[in-house]
Amino acid sequence: MTGPTARPTPPVDPSPPPRAPAPSATTSTRPAAPPVSAWRRMRMWGAAHAVDDLYQGLVPACVPYFVLDRGYSYVAASGLTLAAALGSSVPQPFIGVAVDRYRLGRLAPAGLAVAGIGLGLSGLVRPYAAVWLLILLSGLGVAMFHPAAGKAAREAAGDSASAMSVFAAGGSVGFFLAPVLATPLLVAMGVGATAFFIPPAVLMAFVLLRHRPVAAATRKAAGAGRDRWRPFLVLTGVAVVRSAAFFGAVTFIELFWIRHLHSGPGLAGAALTCFLAGGVAGTLLGGRIADRLGMVRTVQLGGLLAVPALIALRLTPGTVLPLLFALLTGLALNIPFAVLVKLGQDYLPGRPGTAAGVTLGLAVSIGGLIAPALGAAAQAYGPQGVFTILCAVPVPALVLGLFLTEPDTGD
Repeated sequence: MTGPTARPTPPVDPSPPPRAPAPSATTSTRPAAPPVSAWRRMRMWGAAHAVDDLYQGLVPACVPYFVLDRGYSYVAASGLTLAAALGSSVPQPFIGVAVDRYRLGRLAPAGLAVAGIGLGLSGLVRPYAAVWLLILLSGLGVAMFHPAAGKAAREAAGDSASAMSVFAAGGSVGFFLAPVLATPLLVAMGVGATAFFIPPAVLMAFVLLRHRPVAAATRKAAGAGRDRWRPFLVLTGVAVVRSAAFFGAVTFIELFWIRHLHSGPGLAGAALTCFLAGGVAGTLLGGRIADRLGMVRTVQLGGLLAVPALIALRLTPGTVLPLLFALLTGLALNIPFAVLVKLGQDYLPGRPGTAAGVTLGLAVSIGGLIAPALGAAAQAYGPQGVFTILCAVPVPALVLGLFLTEPDTGD
């Protein structure tokens, strides 16, 4: 008897089963990532810049209390201001060169810590020489911060002037907050209250070390492009002139209200507040204007608006209406501020640290060193004479601005 017939085994296909087609980039349903705002990209560096420049603003805020508490002469008091200016101005270009040549990622937080510790200890020591050296050290910390932070902030900002204006505005905010925070403490406790300003620097330095932001993907390769020194030197001249007008107004605006407009100290303080608040707004506004009109036109616009604003401030009668022109003057003088920093780095694409050291540090500090010459004018002609001079100061910046070119054009 025959068994059941075996069924033939079907042949096995050796080829692997077909794969499902991978979704293409064009057919993917994943939504595109939203663009990161300028504030989110730059808030770390903007806050760090605010803390750093707080110590620049604290020096003039503390000097009168050294006179009251320690009996320093006016010459000795001005020596403290000079120490801060020397420490923050002279080393910055050299530090900028070092930042461009070597990897100095921790220099910015180290500078913050040095600036805060130097200023904070200055009110705790007695000998004048020790106070002078500590304020010089604080200025050196400021000089360490600016080139390194300016280079890192530019990498995070990419090609956005608005983003860079957040970083620059941080410095204006710090300078603005210095007398607001220091005056109540100094009145209540004397110069020993400077010790309370050590923790902000140390904490911000720790934050920078712990959470250093990643550079933006849009940054240009280091060293890309040709360094163009001629327009950079012209730009430096514009920055010096702008700084001279700014520091002259900051130094004498309260005296202008008290001795020329015959107001009380309250309105004089309000005038300074309006001027500094206008400076913060102008810095942020300048970045937005530059993204729309171009950086060179924004620099020229700032010089053009500063002249009528200063003239109106000088000639407007009363004590309240001139407050509006104090605000507008601060705004006009600071419209080019962030743009000067970014444009300088565009002129020197291979040396962003050097460019930041000059535009953020040296040019600004030189402008502060011109203030004593304005003090001589105030001694001879009163604070109104200073503001008469200041009406003409932005004119050279306006003329120099005509020789600037956009970074992507020829010389």
